[in-house]
Amino acid sequence: MYYEEEGKHIMAKSLNRVMLIGNLGKDPELRFTSTGVPVATFTIATNESWKDQEGNMQERTEWHNIVAWRKLAEICGEWLKKGKKVYIEGRIQTRSYDDKNTGAKRYITEIVADNMIMLDGGRAATAPDSQAPGAAPEPAVGGASNEDLPF
Repeated sequence: MYYEEEGKHIMAKSLNRVMLIGNLGKDPELRFTSTGVPVATFTIATNESWKDQEGNMQERTEWHNIVAWRKLAEICGEWLKKGKKVYIEGRIQTRSYDDKNTGAKRYITEIVADNMIMLDGGRAATAPDSQAPGAAPEPAVGGASNEDLPF
């Protein structure tokens, strides 16, 4: 990634951007922080297929932990359901916490979402800037029924 400054091409120092298309593994869990800020957590599965050396099809599923905040969290909590296909855009983040049972330090890698598009029907939802007022558009209801989906 490059940008121009006074006629010079300068390389950006870093980039943390994730774009995923996958299916929800379960309904989002919507909670609120002690200060009342909404946060939604859910997982999405992405699949990879290839032929091995013997010509047999192989498949691998990768699970991604997603976290959405504020208005985007409320939209995800209301409109996303298990099995739905979704596009998520955001940044990757690794954080640590202490295990409640053992006291051991644990690490989790998650995608902090700032954009979501329902691919089974509906509109896009983008997280507004934390300091800018305003609401993201609410997605429309649509898509296949849960009985038609493999999750």
